[in-house]
Formats: sequence, structure tokens, C-alpha cells
Amino acid sequence: MDRTDRLSEEVKKELSDLIRNQLKDPRLPELVSITAVRITKDLRYAKVYVSVFGDDDKKNGALAALKSASGFIRHEIGQRINIRYIPEFTFILDDSIEKGMYISKLIDETISGDKSSKSGSDRDKD
Repeated sequence: MDRTDRLSEEVKKELSDLIRNQLKDPRLPELVSITAVRITKDLRYAKVYVSVFGDDDKKNGALAALKSASGFIRHEIGQRINIRYIPEFTFILDDSIEKGMYISKLIDETISGDKSSKSGSDRDKD
């Protein structure tokens, strides 16, 4: 694990704590997760992947809230982590958790459909 990976993990941890405990924007729903942070090699920029549970309005509101709080977030990260450059944050919506839940639901439906069709075909043999 190189330096930027370690720093990305540290920033991810601090951002999660910051969003959960210090940001008081009404546009931020309860379920906001930082799924990943990618910091450039020169430590100037960071892409923050955010997962928001809810409809499109909640997702867009959460992104707007994070974007408007980016100056505060950058200042707080600078206070918490001792690095020369505090990266400029870009927040990107990550819907991989929702996609995973949807795929899991499809798998469950398929399995339960198979079981009901097998039990129905067993009865036909009698």
C-alpha cells in the first residue's frame, strides 16, 4: 500500500466521521456513506465517492450539501490530518450499493421462484 492509498483511507475515515457528526445540513439524509476516496499523486485533488440511500431528490440534495460544505470539510480535514496539501474535494455519487441490493433482490426472487416451480413439479409426479 503506497502513501496515497494510506492517505485516501485516512481521509475516508475522517470524512465519514465529519459527515456523521459535524455537518448539520438538512439536505443530508441519515444514510450517507463514503464508499471510496481517490487522491491524486500530487495530493492536490481528491474524488470522494458517496452513496446516498433515498430517491434522486435526496441524492442531489446530499451532493449539493457536500459541495457547499467543501470549504468547511477541507478546513476540518486539514486540522485532523497533518499533510502539506489539503486536497480539493470533488463529490461523486456512487450507486454501487443500490445496484448490489437490486442484484441481490433479483437473485433471491430467482431462487424462490425456482423452489416454488420445483415443489409444483414434484406434485405433478404423484
